[in-house]
Amino acid sequence: MGAGSFRDKRTHIPFAREGLPFVLMFAFTTLILAILGWALAAGLFLVMTLLVGHFFRDPERVLTADPGDVAAPADGRVILVERVAGTLLTQKPSLKISIFMSVLDVHVNRIPISGTIRGLHYRKGRFRAAQTSRSSSENEQNWVWIQSEDGVDVTLTQVAGLIARRIVCWPRVGDRVIQGERFGLIRFGSRVDLYVPEESEALVAPGDRVCAGETILCRLK
Repeated sequence: MGAGSFRDKRTHIPFAREGLPFVLMFAFTTLILAILGWALAAGLFLVMTLLVGHFFRDPERVLTADPGDVAAPADGRVILVERVAGTLLTQKPSLKISIFMSVLDVHVNRIPISGTIRGLHYRKGRFRAAQTSRSSSENEQNWVWIQSEDGVDVTLTQVAGLIARRIVCWPRVGDRVIQGERFGLIRFGSRVDLYVPEESEALVAPGDRVCAGETILCRLK
């Protein structure tokens, strides 16, 4: 799939298209229950319809990054900043920044740095709570390796969580990607791990809230 084709499907509406089947299912059930006169059940499913619609929201973001800045790939709370010996795709010492997305956060993921997709790797796994350390190594996950025009390697991992059951990633190997643009999502609670060169300067700390495509997580040296 070429770069043009993966962007063609992202003609923007403020809602992730992957959520439409869920919203329509709950909305249809609400309608049937209302017609049958089951007010309490209809009210419950109406609330669920609104909650699912809120989960799949996809707001616009404004990126104001300087050269060398790495943008947040996900909304949520930073739960880990540490240096690791290597990553799955590049085998290079890296600075790792992990972001936990609760069910209340926007779950559309964005590209942290412009470049070319050099590698993708999907791995089946468990569905542990995404904020635990074991989820990075044991949960279902999708690795994305991006190489900048300057040859800098940045990788990120979409990690499924306790409730998440599907990871979505639109671009393919060889696609050119632009910092801040949408590239996928994870359904219903999850985390994203970002790996940058180990000498990079972290600009966030555990506990910080970040917004995908807006917050600058670190600066490349």
